[in-house]
Amino acid sequence: MNHWYFNPDFADGPAAPLFANLEQVFSLEGEPITHDLISRVLRVTVAGRRYYVKRYTGSGQGKSAVRRWFGLRRWFGLQRVRAEWQNLQTFRAWGIPTATLVAYGLERRLGRFTRGALITEEIRDTMNLAEMAYASDPRLRDRQWLAEVLRQVATIARKLHEAGFAHNDLKWRNLLVDGAAVPTVYLIDCPSGSFYHGAVLDYRTIKDLACLDKLAKTQLSRSQRLRFYLDYTRQQRLTATDRRRIRRIVGFFAGRE
Repeated sequence: MNHWYFNPDFADGPAAPLFANLEQVFSLEGEPITHDLISRVLRVTVAGRRYYVKRYTGSGQGKSAVRRWFGLRRWFGLQRVRAEWQNLQTFRAWGIPTATLVAYGLERRLGRFTRGALITEEIRDTMNLAEMAYASDPRLRDRQWLAEVLRQVATIARKLHEAGFAHNDLKWRNLLVDGAAVPTVYLIDCPSGSFYHGAVLDYRTIKDLACLDKLAKTQLSRSQRLRFYLDYTRQQRLTATDRRRIRRIVGFFAGRE
């Protein structure tokens, strides 16, 4: 059984024949971007526009042997590909800027997941925050520009967490910023994000904030990091609860780095 969705906004464009179905998507060649045990990302250029093609398969090697042994690989791949397109749709519904989905879907045989894919359109004139940090981008030294970016990142994180959702990989590399005078921040790449409750949500929230702070502590001043936290909580001053929470955030990766 195949399930495939193609965004009608792209139906008359030059990319339509390439992304028309799953078979066609898995035959594509392009510029390799990243890969792991169950997925590969290609960048494909069509008529001057670039698209990111992420393909998931039900097989894997190495440390996935346990999953394969117990027959879980076919479900693991399915969960991630479906979660990734659903999370992008959810972000858009919440008003969080993100990549536009061009096509997505999956294939099952005898009820088992075999492969799946999603295609997103490139967000033009953007760079992720991690790239900017490693390149010593001068915009990170522009206080007004940086304050606007951090305010938007704080708003994004708050929207996720207030909805009971954790990204689980909320790092600077997954936050794109465009080149506009007043920048827009885009949240991308979320195959492992999910909804949680209670103590689990609290732990995952701390993890998200700690992931953001991991690079922030090398790029931002203490006052900028504090301003970010206050924007995230929509408060003017820290409470005793906030101070305990900040200690958990700062110490989250202690002994693991």
